[in-house]
Amino acid sequence: MKTSLLAALALMLVLEGILPFLAPSLWRETFRKMTEMPDGQLRFIGLTSMLGGLLLLYLM
Repeated sequence: MKTSLLAALALMLVLEGILPFLAPSLWRETFRKMTEMPDGQLRFIGLTSMLGGLLLLYLM
């Protein structure tokens, strides 16, 4: 279990790093736009992301 969790964390870090590495200006602009979003909209994006991840885990 511990190995799987560390592997999942490592993969998440790799995926999170792709956009800033390949297109730093696009990543910066996207991040700037997200900081201007209202809290409710950010929470919805976070909830959607979590549910998508849970669904993916369930399907695997």
